[in-house]
Amino acid sequence: MPQFSPKEIRKNMTNNTFENFKIPYKVNPKFKTSAAYFCMEFGIDQAMKIFSGGLGFLAGSHMRSAYELKQNMVGIGILWKYGYYDQTRKANREMDSLFMERHYNFLQDTGIIFEIKIHDHPVKVKAMYLAPEVFNTCPMFFLTTDIPENDYLARTICNRLYDNNAETKIAQCILLGMGGVKLLEALNHTPDAYHFNEAHALPAAFHLYKQTGSVEAVREKVVFTTHTPVEAGNEKHDIHLLEKMSFFGDLELETVREITGMRDGIFNHTLAALRLAKIANGVSKIHGEVARDMWSGYDNICEITHITNSQNHTYWHDPALDAALKGKKTKAYLARKAELKEEAFKEVADQTGKIFDPSVLTLVWARRFAQYKRPHLITQDLERFERLLANEKYPIQIIWAGKPYPQDYGAIEIWNMLAHLTKKYPNTAILTGYELALSKTIKAGSDVWLNNPRIPREASGTSGMTAAMLGSVNLSTTDGWVPEFCKQGKNCWMIPKADLTQPQDVQDAFDRDNLLDILENEILPTYYGKPKDWLKIAQASMREVTPQFDSNRMAADYYTTLYDVKKNVEVTA
Repeated sequence: MPQFSPKEIRKNMTNNTFENFKIPYKVNPKFKTSAAYFCMEFGIDQAMKIFSGGLGFLAGSHMRSAYELKQNMVGIGILWKYGYYDQTRKANREMDSLFMERHYNFLQDTGIIFEIKIHDHPVKVKAMYLAPEVFNTCPMFFLTTDIPENDYLARTICNRLYDNNAETKIAQCILLGMGGVKLLEALNHTPDAYHFNEAHALPAAFHLYKQTGSVEAVREKVVFTTHTPVEAGNEKHDIHLLEKMSFFGDLELETVREITGMRDGIFNHTLAALRLAKIANGVSKIHGEVARDMWSGYDNICEITHITNSQNHTYWHDPALDAALKGKKTKAYLARKAELKEEAFKEVADQTGKIFDPSVLTLVWARRFAQYKRPHLITQDLERFERLLANEKYPIQIIWAGKPYPQDYGAIEIWNMLAHLTKKYPNTAILTGYELALSKTIKAGSDVWLNNPRIPREASGTSGMTAAMLGSVNLSTTDGWVPEFCKQGKNCWMIPKADLTQPQDVQDAFDRDNLLDILENEILPTYYGKPKDWLKIAQASMREVTPQFDSNRMAADYYTTLYDVKKNVEVTA
């Protein structure tokens, strides 16, 4: 929640000025390089519903840490009229999607309106401002086309985050990239680094090239973070469609081909960003290796390093649980963990009518619902799954939560299958509305945080970091950030790595069987038979996840590794 009262926030709004914009706090000299951080979504606070999943959670934590460290940074995003969507249920408890207008009284109208071009059509853009004192972030600006100056079609550009219509999504990228860089010009604020968190903001690079006429000058300014560890998952479009949509601004197509190296009809957004950036990064050590290997066959790309994603401890931690841990007050720690479980189980009861027991080990699978994350993996051997649920010696409760992309019908089918499955078992539940607030509630209420994506599909997967900050123990495949943290059986458990040359169903069976083996033979016997050992493991996880995976470390690393790299990075063949 805001650190200032609504009255104080409104007073500060009237005092803000946007001519020759300056960071409204004293910048730490260590972070004096000015940076503009472009991202399609930000998970800043539950009240501001402009995020869908991990990318947004990560970006929100980054903005909070930029404020804590007093960095010279501004965030630039889009003000989504309907957000992502509200996850609701149909009468039979299957998932449904609700799109509802959002209105925020904590955003300030900057009075800035400027023009961009989309499909050779002039579109007006208004900028709204989020002051640092509202949610403890660096100063942030959000762009909207939903203003009376635009026609109906232009007003719909910022309706929905990640619209499934290709032309609308391209228009959204133009709004973020071209709109963001033009906003900075209107503010008379010229950053030293333009940070593209994913390639959505790429049109900004074409605007910078138009201004300078030099690829080298663009590369001196642009840095790039990629989150996608599978080449096929990176955004691609017909280059002629992009030209038609004004994606390249005023540049001739032949110039675009020359500076990006795209000679055929398909334009690869990530590859273009790698060719126009000074330096790029993956978001975990493993992902950095995967990204370097994935793009090694392409010429003229920048160096790809890695900066492991992290989450903001200040936002995610529970003060009472932290105090008990630091004070070595075991009774207080256990009492607070029990309270947190009871709070989570109130949500379970409210949504499902099921009353869970705080004394029972509770396993949670919750994150963005995607098929590669395999939310239903533990259920795939139904006979063994039912034995697990019926074990009276080692009882267990299981909770699922997560929002699929609203047009990802495969993921929705899995969600609905679990909705029907959980009707049969009193100790299972699936929850709707997995956003920041529910995420924190069920992480704090979990004993084990399950993460079982297919390797190497998970670039980072930061949900387990915040679960660990709240006293939960990770059980994970060896992907993303977890191998950088895990000490097997001491602060978490990792499932042995499957043979990736085998068919997917064979890998799935291997991972499922090993997951259940670890649960049945190690985790449950330790939780019930050796409670002191369990406490030691949970508290080691909680202690060791910070500061290595606090986003203050990450935000500082971006300065030393990306923003403050002064020399031109030699491209790699």
